[in-house]
Amino acid sequence: MVAGPSTVESETMEHNTTTPDVDTASEDYARRFRGPIGEYLLRVQGDGVARLVRWPDPTRPLRVLEVGGGHGQLTPLFLERGCEVWVQGSDASCEARIKPLFAHYPDRLHFVVSNLWNLPFEDNWFDLVVAIRLLSHVEDWRPLLREMTRVCKNQLLIDYAPVMSANLLEPVLFHVKRRIEKNTRPYFCYTKKELESCLKNLDFNNFFDEKQFFAPMVVHRALGRPALSSKMENCFSALGLTALFGGPVLLLAERNANGEQFWPETPTECGIR
Repeated sequence: MVAGPSTVESETMEHNTTTPDVDTASEDYARRFRGPIGEYLLRVQGDGVARLVRWPDPTRPLRVLEVGGGHGQLTPLFLERGCEVWVQGSDASCEARIKPLFAHYPDRLHFVVSNLWNLPFEDNWFDLVVAIRLLSHVEDWRPLLREMTRVCKNQLLIDYAPVMSANLLEPVLFHVKRRIEKNTRPYFCYTKKELESCLKNLDFNNFFDEKQFFAPMVVHRALGRPALSSKMENCFSALGLTALFGGPVLLLAERNANGEQFWPETPTECGIR
């Protein structure tokens, strides 16, 4: 893992690495994804998730945990797929953005407050554990992965900022990005090798990934033209640039490949310890 922006910049900015999901669950952060260009960025992310996740028999929908998922970017996707979804947040305030969904899915949506590194669930409780927009903002990432895999029966989905991407230019461009996006935070980058090595030690051995963009998202925000961004990214993908240097990366890890699900005998207890 390496730091994204320059060390000097990191030292002059507040960078919450213990409860970073409080920031991503805020209205200020949500503004980064408003308007047509924001919808485009989220659509690319959602389409990638839909392609990567193994969706089994619809009569036995997935039990999903979104760790640090108060931003609510993927919660509607999982609910629309018939999943039963738990959203974990580091603070009660992280519930705000998903609250409107409770009216439509009162029996399949749950919210719980806990420490990111101490999830209040039994081992192997969830078919799918998801952590989006989280890993790049924590330093103590190995114990975090360990805790997420503890409660995960089969599929773990994370995203990360790869080292070999436009992130290499981040120390130079961070000030410009800050002026455009206003609320940009420092972040950490990873290599696929170090993440997969850690997950292999946690008994996950099947990996699938998808790189979302070749151009940095700040470029698409600056352009503000979803149709142009889509054409650009299609060209980058056709040239093989996205496969080589794209990011953020969605990474799906599987504990086993047979698609079996784990259904405890007492589902009404919600798996909470």
